Amino acid sequence: MIALIRMRLAGFVQTGRAIAPLLAALVVLSVLYGGGQAQAGEAYGVSAAILFVVLAWQSKLLLDVEPDVQRRLGRVAVGGAAKEIAAGLLAAAVAGLPLVLIALVLPWLVGGVTTPRAGDPPLYVGMALGIWAHLLLLLPAVALGALASRAVTMQTGRGVAVLVSGIVFAVIFGLKSFPVPWLAPPVMRAARDTVGGAHLPAIAVTTLWGVAWTAIAVAGYGRIRKDRA
Repeated sequence: MIALIRMRLAGFVQTGRAIAPLLAALVVLSVLYGGGQAQAGEAYGVSAAILFVVLAWQSKLLLDVEPDVQRRLGRVAVGGAAKEIAAGLLAAAVAGLPLVLIALVLPWLVGGVTTPRAGDPPLYVGMALGIWAHLLLLLPAVALGALASRAVTMQTGRGVAVLVSGIVFAVIFGLKSFPVPWLAPPVMRAARDTVGGAHLPAIAVTTLWGVAWTAIAVAGYGRIRKDRA
């Protein structure tokens, strides 16, 4: 399975498809942090929400690189559909880690983070919350990208529609006034939880929400993939 993960990552990079998400992340984050300074937690919360879009798109691109025949051969090589599906999801998650690292480092390079003032949470708290938000939202981003991939939607236009709809729903359902926010990943909730310091009960709820949503989405992805084997 490790060999299949490496092959998918190599194909993603060597075909040049990794360049567009990387440039998109650099552009949107540079614009975000270049607009002024903010506390670490607040800046990282907004960064994580924006990066969710790029990570979901990148995951779809990575899973779309492999031709259908090669994907079926990979399933035979690793010994089953579950391992082949897991290899794709893990490859997408690994590909997202460099973008997360860029999002965590870039604000310090462009002066987008200010030192805490009186009454603000300590810097290390904001940084810890930022790391938590980025890594948490990486999970549903990969799941959404998988649901929008060609192996599920079968058509490019349909895949784009699934991806855009998932992103829009994540924003709309994340509004405080929305009655059933758990239908979408906790993108806006995670961004809000990074502001004002560590509120452990809220962080625990958001974490469980993100993991549960990801698990359900991945289960649905796996079921569709197995049915179409």
